[in-house]
Amino acid sequence: MKSILHLKFIALYIIFGFLCLFTTATLTTQLVTNRLMEDTSQTLYREATLIANDYLPSYFSEDSSIYAVQSQLAAMRLYLESSLWFVDASGNLITSSNLEGTSSPDEAIENFNPAEIGGNQYISGTYHGYFDEEVITVMAPVTEGFSTKGYLLIHSPVSNIDERCQLIMVPVYISLGVIFLLSFIFLLGFQFFVYRPLRQISEAARQYAMGNLEYEIPVHTHDEMGYLSASLNYMAAQLKDMDDYQKKIVANVSHDFRSPLTSIKGYVEAMADGTIPPELYGKYLNIILFETERLTDLTGDLLTLNEFDTKELMLNKTEFDIQDVIKGTAESFEAVCTPKHISIELLLMPGSVIVYADKRKIQQVLYNLIDNAIKFSENESSITIEVSEKSEKVFISVKDHGIGIPRKDLNKIWERFYKSDLSRGKDKKGTGLGLSIVKEVIQAHDEHINVISTEGVGTEFIFSLSRVM
Repeated sequence: MKSILHLKFIALYIIFGFLCLFTTATLTTQLVTNRLMEDTSQTLYREATLIANDYLPSYFSEDSSIYAVQSQLAAMRLYLESSLWFVDASGNLITSSNLEGTSSPDEAIENFNPAEIGGNQYISGTYHGYFDEEVITVMAPVTEGFSTKGYLLIHSPVSNIDERCQLIMVPVYISLGVIFLLSFIFLLGFQFFVYRPLRQISEAARQYAMGNLEYEIPVHTHDEMGYLSASLNYMAAQLKDMDDYQKKIVANVSHDFRSPLTSIKGYVEAMADGTIPPELYGKYLNIILFETERLTDLTGDLLTLNEFDTKELMLNKTEFDIQDVIKGTAESFEAVCTPKHISIELLLMPGSVIVYADKRKIQQVLYNLIDNAIKFSENESSITIEVSEKSEKVFISVKDHGIGIPRKDLNKIWERFYKSDLSRGKDKKGTGLGLSIVKEVIQAHDEHINVISTEGVGTEFIFSLSRVM
């Protein structure tokens, strides 16, 4: 099996990691930068407004000297890490306090326009080319006597914001690494709990397709994958049993067909080439007829069992008197029982006993049980058929006084083609399917059949039917 699915998940994992890193490095960084610029501009504007309202108006009222103003701006420069310019209403520089590496206009700000900030709190850029790097500029008016006398401009380098952004992004990248590691653990979990069992299931399917039904999937979990693996193992076991059963059926059918066919062929060839004289034709034709009947019985039994195997058996249930069926079936064996001096004794209930079942199938059950009893009964013995009732059920018993069934064979007699060692000397015509048919028919009626047998004493079969009250 090619690891296509495995490679797909690895590729998706790598793509997921790259997209997370790319998104963090671009979108997240930009969002953090924008937020820091907003916060920085608000802080700068708040400080600029405070200075412009509390300290700088005294300069225009001559209550404060230029040196005091310079000292205040210098202190704010260190506090805000920004350049501060104090200009009059026309943009002429009064005084300034600049960061290292920056300077202020010599006299007046070129193209000074107090309205250039507009509705925003700040503007960004090099501020008319006075700075070599990008800065944030905020402006606060200085008023004295209800008129604007000047402005305070604060310029803060954007590089400071970038440094703060990098410091903030370090924990973000660490968190991203942790998330990526957790997702890798998830990938390992998928490998062990999904992909590996899936490969084992795929390998099992390949083995089953090749005919290796003994292959077993290891089951280590009790989840859906474990349940699926156990189900496939069970399916394989059932298929193997069916395969073994079919092989057994073919072997048994081949054996049971070959023997009579060989006999028929041999006798016909012998009659054709004159090996058997005409005066013996009657004897050997009877043998051929006997073998033909064996083939006919075997074919009929196989067709009957096939109805059960293919689930095509349709029971035609009707109400009928089971005792009439027993009488009729028993009478049909008169010609077989008379030469052996075997008597069939009927112990029936008074009146009619109406049951609800498939009459033809139940007649077949009775025929097979009686026929089986006759085959394994000694000459001058008896067979008893008894009808009883209990709890809305009718129980039919077929009891013989024959050779019995060995204890070790009691659980095997229902198997198809099974013949006990004791039967081989008596059951010359049997197919080994009669009792299998009996059990299948009774189970199809949702009823039960039991057997009681003692070797050398006899055997009794008892089955139940639903009585119609």
